[in-house]
Amino acid sequence: MNNSELKNIAENLIETTELAGNKSMELYKKGLKKIIKPDNSPVTNGDLEVNKILTEKIKELTPNIPIISEETVDLKKKNTLNTFWLIDPIDGTKEYIVGQDEYTVNSALIVNYIPTIGLVGAPKKNRLFYSYGKNNSYLIENGKTIKLDCKKKTTKGKITAVTGSSKPSSMILDVLNKHKVTSYTPMHSSYKFCVIATGEFDFYAAKERAYEWDYAAGHAVAENAGAIITTLENKPFKYGKDDYKNLSLMIKRNKVLDA
Repeated sequence: MNNSELKNIAENLIETTELAGNKSMELYKKGLKKIIKPDNSPVTNGDLEVNKILTEKIKELTPNIPIISEETVDLKKKNTLNTFWLIDPIDGTKEYIVGQDEYTVNSALIVNYIPTIGLVGAPKKNRLFYSYGKNNSYLIENGKTIKLDCKKKTTKGKITAVTGSSKPSSMILDVLNKHKVTSYTPMHSSYKFCVIATGEFDFYAAKERAYEWDYAAGHAVAENAGAIITTLENKPFKYGKDDYKNLSLMIKRNKVLDA
């Protein structure tokens, strides 16, 4: 699949991602219907409706590429694919349910184990991020399209991080200290990848957690903007694992974080 084809697919998903985000807000305003899944995590009619909107468009654009979605995946069946879509209709469902604004709408195309296309809509922030290969990562905000390059937007000499919790574990605190992080802010969705791509934050670290669909779209946006993404052990972070479970994760805005 060449760059022109990737660009065409990504750009054809922008309107669909916006539509899905608008639908999520509309359903929230009407009052969400919530059920608890077997793993004790919540799912709403918003998650399911967004999943339907994204899946239908992706099937139209790439009918021969399999789609793996958080809401329809069979975890008892081992993944043997190296090229496939990963969808997380709403990442941050708990935040979505209580009306917070960091939840995201996510689609990613994995090509030979690497997240190549990524779309992350943050509907309540009126931001949409998309990417389709190295040096092609963008933010649509207030009607403008901005190319992302991870250029630092925070104070030089300071290193700001995003964390998955307001109280990071001692292991993660050790990683933050090792990288001389001066402050951190908790975020609970793939939005954290995107604010590193914009240069609003410098660093993120997480132990093994969640599933590939939670990371893939944001990963594509950040890495294609220039971020360095590895495991905590500095090994490549690849997709297509047979159980979809994530390894540990480290995102650096650049090799030099304080400048």
